[in-house]
Amino acid sequence: MRTFLVVMDESEEARAALRYAARRAVAVKGAVHILALVPQQNVSAFGAVQATIEQEARDRAEMLAHGIGGNLLAESGIMPTISVKVGKGQTIVADFLKDHKEVAALILGAAEGGSPGPLVTHFSAHAGSLPCPLYVIPNDYDETSSDHEA
Repeated sequence: MRTFLVVMDESEEARAALRYAARRAVAVKGAVHILALVPQQNVSAFGAVQATIEQEARDRAEMLAHGIGGNLLAESGIMPTISVKVGKGQTIVADFLKDHKEVAALILGAAEGGSPGPLVTHFSAHAGSLPCPLYVIPNDYDETSSDHEA
């Protein structure tokens, strides 16, 4: 089954990427995997504080991903798989792609304005070495206004 991997956060561009992934998954009878990233905290002097901060961030990411996953199910009929990982985003996504050969495309949302975001910048620079295609979805992309096919 073709799986579309979407890196999720609270941004509008991530939501645009998820909508695009859901549309593609429906079209090919595929699946959507939501990867929520939690940045690792650097408060090494206070290990218990660091662990608490990371757990709160993980809980928030899980709630966000599950809420969005429920919306995706209601809108498209697709129940996404959800993973929450703590660490550096670029490393987590690269490792995820190596370990999950079923991923047919990495779908990232591009921020509006200046920089498209650190993941888009990194993975677009390394697109030739990725094990799957990279789709970069603009923040204001409206898949209902045109008939783009992947």
